[in-house]
Amino acid sequence: MVYAEPMARAVVEPAVHELLDRFPRGGEHTATVSYGGDDFLLCAHLRVRRTKPGLAEVSVACWAVNRDTARYFGGSPPRAEEALLPPEGTARPDDSLTARVVEHLAARMNAHGTPKPDGDGHLTITVPTTAP
Repeated sequence: MVYAEPMARAVVEPAVHELLDRFPRGGEHTATVSYGGDDFLLCAHLRVRRTKPGLAEVSVACWAVNRDTARYFGGSPPRAEEALLPPEGTARPDDSLTARVVEHLAARMNAHGTPKPDGDGHLTITVPTTAP
């Protein structure tokens, strides 16, 4: 998907940095960010937690919400729940989109090792919390 790299660069990486900056002491913190236009919305759910001094674990799950005009004319515009994962929403992670976004994020953030699935549609990478 051609939007994976811009999504990782424009919204996912800044959100990871913001979560790390806002919560410098332990615990897991989450955010849902989106990227898109008139016809689609790409969403990413992030979980960030510091694991060791200088390292953090970042879990990402991505999905797409179709918002094209035909859907509106068909009488079924997207509901707010489609932009959220369960239990609050109805979205399902898109494995292919998630893998592409995480691949770009891992390269941008100098991740250690390869992405690993965590069992609920997220891929997890370990990243340094300080710039190299």
